[in-house]
Amino acid sequence: MTAVSAGAGELDRPLTVVPPGERGGTRIADRVVAKIASQAAREAVGTLPPDADRPSATVVVHRDVAHVRVHVELDYPCDVGARCRQVRRQVVERVGALVGMQVPEVVVQVERLHLDAGPGAVQGRTR
Repeated sequence: MTAVSAGAGELDRPLTVVPPGERGGTRIADRVVAKIASQAAREAVGTLPPDADRPSATVVVHRDVAHVRVHVELDYPCDVGARCRQVRRQVVERVGALVGMQVPEVVVQVERLHLDAGPGAVQGRTR
């Protein structure tokens, strides 16, 4: 094993310890947080009809706070309010756990409802 010695001047200088909070910073891009929020919304929504678009999200990050807007499509009939609460809860939890950001609000925008086309369902317009 070979040791590398420092110059004589470096041995006399005291070591300075920089606190962790002053060593630098980490910036997580808005699009990364949006991807996490989209995935969390997918987890919360569960199985959707084949023609439904996957949930998407837009995010604005300011320091350690993320403002999130999620766009979802849901099956119908369902309890829309409960599903939206579930999406909000999951997004707040996952963004907080994975990137350590506060999420003071999650706006859930329901873009479309997909009629459950189960057995005996009528297709088209009804009068």
